[in-house]
Amino acid sequence: MIINLATVKGIYVNLRTLFQKAFKETDSDWEKLAMKVTSTTSEEHYWWLDRFPKLRKWIGEKAVKALGAFKYTLVNEDFEATVAIKRNHIKDNQLAGYRVSAESIGRSAKEWPGDLVFALLHGGFTNLCYDGQPYFDTDHPVGSLFVSNTGKKQLSAATLAKAQGSYGLARTAMRKFKDEEGAPLKIKPNLLVVPPALEDEARMLLESEKFADGTKNIYKGTAELMVVDELESDTEWFLFDTNQIIKPFIFQEREAPEFVSQTNMDSDDVFMKAEYKFGVEARGQSGYGFWQMGYGSTGTEA
Repeated sequence: MIINLATVKGIYVNLRTLFQKAFKETDSDWEKLAMKVTSTTSEEHYWWLDRFPKLRKWIGEKAVKALGAFKYTLVNEDFEATVAIKRNHIKDNQLAGYRVSAESIGRSAKEWPGDLVFALLHGGFTNLCYDGQPYFDTDHPVGSLFVSNTGKKQLSAATLAKAQGSYGLARTAMRKFKDEEGAPLKIKPNLLVVPPALEDEARMLLESEKFADGTKNIYKGTAELMVVDELESDTEWFLFDTNQIIKPFIFQEREAPEFVSQTNMDSDDVFMKAEYKFGVEARGQSGYGFWQMGYGSTGTEA
């Protein structure tokens, strides 16, 4: 194959088409857990995360909610994936492997937001949220009280007592969350997130008529199941309320994934290394929303 500018550009047009096709056909489900925020600068400040505004009876002057008692900032970061095409591979028409690479990069670009969001799950036991505490923590400050949205119990559908002591305990804790004035937040957990190792246990808990010991399953249909392959632990499990306007997590997009290429025949890489390049670039970040929307268990205790 003769190499000229038209030839190189033609190759990149085909690779971009494969990239876009793979991007479009790749499924994503991170949207169930995170709200997408379009960023317009290098960082975004979520000073409003410290309040759950609720209506109250108007007596005398209005009780103005003082937003911004806590500072929570997400700084955008750069992400990329790049592949080099050898000039001799173009000459010899050996491009099949690069077509596969373009499709793989397209799939990876579609999964990029999910990679950021799902990493928040395991990280939630140590990473801080807007109130300066880990997202899953035992002592979130609420007025004069300290509230927990975490535990250590293993997820279990063996018996009613086991289910009540794990999944049931989490549901009850979340539904009892209140604001600083003592008003119920009306949290309604509806999404159970588990690693592949807990999928069977979770399906029995949410879908079976009876527990393993034969007793009636009172938790059937109480939540949707999401199995996340990216979870680092085989024991951790999570429960979320995803019905609110604000999702448990934040995906902050500054620049959506974009297919890029280097086709300049006179570039240093072509002269010195005899190679061209293509890939994807993106810019963004992920972070934590209201901790009241989630409950996380390490699953380390029976």
